[in-house]
Amino acid sequence: MHDPVPDSGPTSHSFISQRLRLNYVDWGNAEAPPLLLLHGGRDHCRSWDWTARALRRDWHIIAPDWRGHGDSAWAPDGSYDINTHLYDLAQLIHQLKLAPVTIVAHSMGGAIALRYTGLYPETVRKLVAIEGLGPSPKMLAERQAKDFGARLREWIDAKRAAAARSPRRYPTLEDAFERMKTENAYLTEDQARHLTIHGASRNEDGSWSWKFDNYLNLPWIADMPAEQVAQLWSRITCPTLLMYGEKSWASNPLEDGRAKHFRDARVVTFADAGHWLHHDQFDRFLAELRAFL
Repeated sequence: MHDPVPDSGPTSHSFISQRLRLNYVDWGNAEAPPLLLLHGGRDHCRSWDWTARALRRDWHIIAPDWRGHGDSAWAPDGSYDINTHLYDLAQLIHQLKLAPVTIVAHSMGGAIALRYTGLYPETVRKLVAIEGLGPSPKMLAERQAKDFGARLREWIDAKRAAAARSPRRYPTLEDAFERMKTENAYLTEDQARHLTIHGASRNEDGSWSWKFDNYLNLPWIADMPAEQVAQLWSRITCPTLLMYGEKSWASNPLEDGRAKHFRDARVVTFADAGHWLHHDQFDRFLAELRAFL
């Protein structure tokens, strides 16, 4: 069973990166070794509460909200490329003097953590990436096959549409909760409610909207070539655990060949789990995580 959310939660703090005030929560136990929990796109740091509660006695746990997410500031220009997030992570670790640090990261957070660890391998003790390798080689090839000018025009059109769109408003928090449940059928009622409470904020008219910036829905138009990303993966020296949900859209690196780029990585697949496998199969996730850590 998924444990209830802890009554005594973390404390909120902030740091400055690239002129933005970014939020992170600290679960205390500062004398213990540091453990960073990094959420994925359009999520928030409090989605790690169950994991943090289970590990807080043995670790000094810190969980940030990425820019444009949770209680962190939104980028004024609506720009959220992965290198900007990479700098934010480097600043958090640098400013809080966390190195050497252990990292557990999901999805977009995993992609950022993997690149950071390749850049600064000496600063990371162990790394867990939950579906963090990004689009599969097949998806990347299909994207590259499309005319770059056409992709750039689509990005401009998408950004213009985001600028004209107001955040969706839900009349009540219960309506937002119902939306959360439809997004992931594996979530329990308690999980969905907790994620909604911490993922939504109240508007002046009393309605509720998700905290994340609409501009996060834009397609990534420019990124370093896949070969350079793979080079960063190959520079990772710490033990690495790659987790994948059997029923997720994500491509398993054992099957698509990407696992070969890692020096010391093991891939674990979770049955009856989707992209949020750390929620879908929490007990098994926690067991695998404890054993690895």
